[in-house]
Amino acid sequence: MRLRQPLWGTPMRVNVAYPFVPKMPSLNTSLVMDCFGIDFDQSPHVVAQDLEVDVRHGDVVYFTGPSGSGKSSLLRAVAEELTRHGPESDGQPEQVIWIDRLPLGDRPVVDALPVSLDRSLSLLASCGLGEAQLMLRSPGELSDGQRYRFRLALALASIEAGRISGRDRGRPGAWIAADEFSAALDRTLAKVIAYNIRRIARRTGVGFLLASTHTDIVADLRPDLLVTCALGGPVEVQRPRKTEQVGEPVEGTKRRQAAGEVPPRTRL
Repeated sequence: MRLRQPLWGTPMRVNVAYPFVPKMPSLNTSLVMDCFGIDFDQSPHVVAQDLEVDVRHGDVVYFTGPSGSGKSSLLRAVAEELTRHGPESDGQPEQVIWIDRLPLGDRPVVDALPVSLDRSLSLLASCGLGEAQLMLRSPGELSDGQRYRFRLALALASIEAGRISGRDRGRPGAWIAADEFSAALDRTLAKVIAYNIRRIARRTGVGFLLASTHTDIVADLRPDLLVTCALGGPVEVQRPRKTEQVGEPVEGTKRRQAAGEVPPRTRL
C-alpha cells in the first residue's frame, strides 16, 4: 500500500473568519434587539483558528456539518491553500477543479468528454450516466441531478486528458472540489457515486474535496480525512485508520446488498 505523505511535512493550518459589517440601528432592528436582549455582532465570526488539516495527495476529504456551520468556508480555504502551494512543490501549484465552474457546452454528453470513447463510457457509467439515451442529450437537456453527475465526469476527464497529453505532467497533485456534494441526488444514487469516488481516488491518485450536510454517504465514501463542523462549536478533524470504519462497516453494507436492501454498486 502506498503511504501518502503530508503535503507540507506537517499539517497545513487554516484560519477562517469573517468580519461583520457595521450597521446603523433602525426602528425594526431596535425592536428586535430590545425584545431578545441582543445587539449587533461586533467581533468577527470565527469558523476556524489555526486549525490543523493534514491533507495528503490523493486524499478524499469530506467536510460535513449543519447548514451555516462553516464547512463550505473551510472547503474553500483548503482549496485556496492547495493552489498557493506551488513554490514549495517544485514550482508547480496544485490543480483544483471546481465542478460547478466547468463550462458545459452544448455537445452531446458522449462527445463532451475530452477522452476516448471507451474512457467516456466508463467515466459516465461511474458517475451514474450510463444510460444510452442520456449520452445522446446535451448537458442543458439533463436534469439538475444528471447535470451534477456530468460535471463530475467532466472534471475527471479533464484531469485524465491533461495527464495523457503531458500538459499537466510535473504537477504535484490534482483535486476535484465540490460543494453541496450529492445534495441534488437521490440518496441511493448518492451512495453509489460516493462509493465510486472512493474507487476512483484509489485508482488514479486524484484527490477530492467535498462538502455536504449529508452523513449517510460517509460509510460508502470512506474519506481519508473527515472534517466535522458544528454550529458555534469546535471543528473536529479525523483521519480514520484503515482498520476503522466511519459510519456503517463495509461488510455490513455487503450484507445488506446480499439481502437486497442496497443495490450493487456501478463498477468502473
